[in-house]
Amino acid sequence: MKWPALHLSAPHAHPTRLKFRERYGPWALVAGGSHGLGAEYARQLARRGLDLVLVAEAAEPLGTLGRELSAQVQVRTVVSDLSRPDMLQSILDASSDLELGLLVCNASHAPIGAFLSRTLEDKLKVVAVNCAAPVALIHHVAPGMVARGRGGIVIMSSLAGLQGSALVATYAASKAFDLVLGESLWEELSHHGVDVLALCAGATRTESYEASRPHTSQWIPPLMEPAQVVQQALDQLSRGPSQVAGGWNRLIASLLHQLPRRMAVRIMGQSMHKLYGERYY
Repeated sequence: MKWPALHLSAPHAHPTRLKFRERYGPWALVAGGSHGLGAEYARQLARRGLDLVLVAEAAEPLGTLGRELSAQVQVRTVVSDLSRPDMLQSILDASSDLELGLLVCNASHAPIGAFLSRTLEDKLKVVAVNCAAPVALIHHVAPGMVARGRGGIVIMSSLAGLQGSALVATYAASKAFDLVLGESLWEELSHHGVDVLALCAGATRTESYEASRPHTSQWIPPLMEPAQVVQQALDQLSRGPSQVAGGWNRLIASLLHQLPRRMAVRIMGQSMHKLYGERYY
């Protein structure tokens, strides 16, 4: 099946933009690319001159974003549920003829609630979307990057993955997996010219975060904007293996790292209980 591009356009010849495109282009695949951080990745990558393959489960926002960005770059959209075992095939069908120079593993399933209050299906979906999908996508995309001797992979982790976090146990574990996966691949693939970065994001002003309805009376570090998180990831991609997004978040991560593990986990648990309270039991 032939996948026509929505728009054909040569990138503007800005030196910085060309340098980024030469190293990480011409095409980027963004998994979880319809809203929130994923949509911001798509917009910033388009401004840097990369053509886009956007993958997400929600067809309507994905199509809207694709049409928006088609005025700047070539865009292909793929509606795919990344929790399904056959999810990779639809992405392969859409991108097999493309030179993918950048992969952004941003898709995430992040239910909140006590471990025993969540269904097994929901917990396994976290593992499928947050762990299995990045492994499958990297397995597909990385060989081409290695063969060309250039490219980049961004894996979105989280502050929750730096220690145990009550009310998001499976999600936190999945983000610890993403962090270690990214750091491991940085060591392996950097020898082949491929940059890998695992970015640990904290609370960010996205639709998903606001839909979780945290208690506003509880103090939290200032929310980061999606644009800030994505800019840091793209600017620091060549400096892997991992980074924490934002100054406040880096300070908190550093302080927790210095505490006994038991105390760090307890502090995170208390913070989550204050943020979300009894409604998630």
